Amino acid sequence: MYRFAICDDNPADADYVTLLIKEWNQKAGVPLQTEKYPSAEAFLFAYEEDDSVDVLFLDIEMGAMSGIQLAKKLRAMSARLQIVFITGYMEYIDQGYDVEALHYLIKPVTGEKLGAVLDRAMARLKARENALTLSAAGSKVRLLLHEIQYLEVMKNYVTVYAGEGQEYSVKRTLSELESELDDSFYRIHRSFIV
Repeated sequence: MYRFAICDDNPADADYVTLLIKEWNQKAGVPLQTEKYPSAEAFLFAYEEDDSVDVLFLDIEMGAMSGIQLAKKLRAMSARLQIVFITGYMEYIDQGYDVEALHYLIKPVTGEKLGAVLDRAMARLKARENALTLSAAGSKVRLLLHEIQYLEVMKNYVTVYAGEGQEYSVKRTLSELESELDDSFYRIHRSFIV
């Protein structure tokens, strides 16, 4: 189940975006839920409790905290959610790219434009889902493929090296693990996959 959030202080705009998402989803058939937040502060409070939101549709000009300020706070928290700005103001486009926004839409948004952005967001989400599951040290570890740097075999063990110095050694063959990886990996030696 994917989670989409709409953060807009104008309830009519939030309802309209929700309707467009539902119309897109009738064709896409993606299991998702949408949530609405009336302010940046309300979203931030909820996100600190549960950060499983996948895509955030964010207005820029709101109450005390703007959408740009919220996006900066989210990025400082290393938030992986995708941000789509939906606003009536062109002058904020540069700041939208500073916070790695997926897209910047000008109100009023059409179903066609929002649908194209949703298609891109879903492609990114699906790419992130590809994972390798390992049984290491008595527990199961799920590593997203894009986090894996390389795999190395020594004797009967393969060590999987992931970001931030994470290492997982498993008693499996390199060929077995290779079959579970996607085509972004390449076997450069009989002992290494990068």
